[in-house]
Amino acid sequence: MSLRELKRARTRQALVDAATDLFERNGYEQTTIADIAAAAEVGTRTFFGYFASKEDLLFPETDARVRAAVDAIDGRGPHDTPPQVLLRALSLVGEDGDDLSGRLAALRLRFIAEIPSVRGKAMQTQFDVQREIAQRLAAAFPAELDGVTAAALVGAFVGAVAGALQALLGEGPRDPETVQKAVETATEVALRPWIAHNVRHMEPPNV
Repeated sequence: MSLRELKRARTRQALVDAATDLFERNGYEQTTIADIAAAAEVGTRTFFGYFASKEDLLFPETDARVRAAVDAIDGRGPHDTPPQVLLRALSLVGEDGDDLSGRLAALRLRFIAEIPSVRGKAMQTQFDVQREIAQRLAAAFPAELDGVTAAALVGAFVGAVAGALQALLGEGPRDPETVQKAVETATEVALRPWIAHNVRHMEPPNV
């Protein structure tokens, strides 16, 4: 990472940290973009160089999640199955940070339930992520998946992650290890029919 990239990453994280503190203390709707910028010791114009809105700031790791999935797809082995690739992507996300388990994750779930604009942003973000990953997965496994089956597989995967987070973070943040294990369990349950299907097709025929 170059010095310029490091500086940008630090400024971006400072905005996220400042927003998290203010959201916890004052609430989402009572916190302005100017408040966040001031707390991070930057100008409002700088804020918009990193996030298009307050809603965007609640989803700072969306690109990282997509990148993890793309990396897992591109780095697949010759015998990897689509469910294995998705589960590997999940482990990469867990290694990179606490986006699934930290303070902002708990606030995000609360605001999705309470604030229509955040709920709309969450739905749009999830839709965009699922579509991109499904398209890439279908392209990587053309013999096993078409557009519909890839969308169904990714939808089950993303839904399992969301369900596990709702169950765990409804009352506040949890330690990353607990959340990661719960999310892995949920996704394994959701993908079990797909895993079983792949196993059956790998088994030699009875003679």
